[in-house]
Amino acid sequence: MTSSFWQILIFGCLAAFGNILGGLVLFPSRLQTYAKNSVRLILAVGAGFMLAVTFIEILPKAIEIWQPGISHAPSDLAAPMVLLLAGYLLTQFLEHTIAPHFHLGEEVHAGEAISVHSAYAAVAGMGIHTFFDGVMIAAASELSAGLGFLVFLAVALHKFPEGLTVGSMVLAAGKGRTGVMVATVTLGLTTLLGALIFFIVGEGVSSLVRYALPFAAGVTLYVAASDLVPEINHHSGRSVLVTVAMFLGVGLFFLLDVALAGFSH
Repeated sequence: MTSSFWQILIFGCLAAFGNILGGLVLFPSRLQTYAKNSVRLILAVGAGFMLAVTFIEILPKAIEIWQPGISHAPSDLAAPMVLLLAGYLLTQFLEHTIAPHFHLGEEVHAGEAISVHSAYAAVAGMGIHTFFDGVMIAAASELSAGLGFLVFLAVALHKFPEGLTVGSMVLAAGKGRTGVMVATVTLGLTTLLGALIFFIVGEGVSSLVRYALPFAAGVTLYVAASDLVPEINHHSGRSVLVTVAMFLGVGLFFLLDVALAGFSH
């Protein structure tokens, strides 16, 4: 097996565990209250980091791989931009049509009963989203180990809130610990599945990353700009701490990006 395979496998497993951890904190634990109180700050850091990764690393890389040689005129970049838009719109469709009750990072309390159908629809809709999380990790890792690491961190930062939200919806639908574990493990496995399927298919289709990267970037952009930022703004009001946390997420990206560039040289 190649080094990129092991990186994809490890990052896929760790990202999947984030979903499971989000469900686990819903049950009695000394960390439960702290974890729930910290979720807004985690979302803010994650939003800043994801936006920075998308605009500074992923989109330029997607444009670069659609360009011909330096000696030629730039190619038409409509195709990668259409793929970016398609990824964004697909996420909008999944979260607000298939799973309209889902709001990333928002805990649903057991007293706020929802239907079992709504809970399962949220799991199904998020399953497609988490599948593309895995695709994003694999596509970035195929381009470079450093980019794969940065994308993994961007994905991992929203995995915990994702598991917390889906798990709390399952509880509100009347299901217990087993139902929560089944839902969050399913989300985790779809992330790992997306990464492994991309790796396996990509072995025979060398140009697959060319199409997958801008599409998955559209999904990531939606999660950061249309899920996380509105959610933290809605629930945190004018909290300076949340704004600082978002800028810290951006700063963390630049710090790691510079460190990885120095390490690679």
